[in-house]
Amino acid sequence: MENKKLQIVLDNWKNLQPLSEYDQNRLSRRFTIDFNYNSNHIEGNTLTYGQTELLLLFGKVVGEANFHHCEEMKASNVGLQMMLLESTENKQPLTQNFIRTLHRTLLRENYTVYRTLPGGVQTSYTIHAGQYKTRPNSVITRYGDRFEYASPEETPALMTDLVDWYNKAEQEGTYSPIELAILFHYRYIRIHPFEDGNGRIARLLMNYILARHEYPMIVVRSRLKNHYLEALHEADLIVGTTPTDGANASLKKIRPFHKYMLKLITKEIENDILFVTEKNENIWWYDGEKIAFRTSTYSKILRALQIEKNATLAYLQNEIGINRSALQKMLANMKEKGYISYDDKSLWRVFITPSID
Repeated sequence: MENKKLQIVLDNWKNLQPLSEYDQNRLSRRFTIDFNYNSNHIEGNTLTYGQTELLLLFGKVVGEANFHHCEEMKASNVGLQMMLLESTENKQPLTQNFIRTLHRTLLRENYTVYRTLPGGVQTSYTIHAGQYKTRPNSVITRYGDRFEYASPEETPALMTDLVDWYNKAEQEGTYSPIELAILFHYRYIRIHPFEDGNGRIARLLMNYILARHEYPMIVVRSRLKNHYLEALHEADLIVGTTPTDGANASLKKIRPFHKYMLKLITKEIENDILFVTEKNENIWWYDGEKIAFRTSTYSKILRALQIEKNATLAYLQNEIGINRSALQKMLANMKEKGYISYDDKSLWRVFITPSID
């Protein structure tokens, strides 16, 4: 069962339903950018939040950007839309074929990874899109230990068990949707069925389960990556290192991860509620955080930049009534935090979302 605070938040969310089409669209746009940016950033994608927004909403990137990371981000969004369609319109049981198709969508194609081993020996291997791993995979933990996932030989049977368990547990109502999503995420990660992209798939499938049961979807924030990984690690210490034990872990065994995710989900839904209910011209949102400006001048600047994308300093001074030095400092502050950018075409871009449009 969910904790008391989460249950109150869920009740508050349900009381807001149905949301207006306007609020649904605002939430959807916000989630699209936040999820894709964070889920990929956790795995090393270098696009900024602003670049992600421009790429996914307008199909272009301003400034220097890694081509592979741009393609990865676009594929991530296709995978997200595919997951949403499957979770809301297809009420058939979850299948391994869907999971492999989702993986193929994220990776797009097979590719070769080249490595230099100790001693200078060169080696390479192929990452297979949409296929379970053909070579062992592991991770070096924050503490320097090597942690092994399920072997290639074990993986097909463990994935069959995982999907069968999920479908049966969902049908029987053994767990709440949130418990089911958290436990599925952990068990999947312990199998690590693919050679790459497992974290992204795990976070997509966790939201697949939530959306399927009409719960708000959530974002694991990149800035909290260490807390997320530490919670997984603490659960691993209780469950043990044997992959089959991890793939069949109970909620009780993974309690550090369960507790962490309940707290994260509570916070995410609380912010969704605030996003659609708090109407204040000085409150804006950026990557899941509420930004409450101390002065309305920031909001006036941001709104002016939204309307006049090629605004000059002189224009802003005249429009807002602020001296040049103060204006420059405020613009520099917002650029440093990623709220706005100024591109090579002398256009301002605003990446922070107002609570009142």
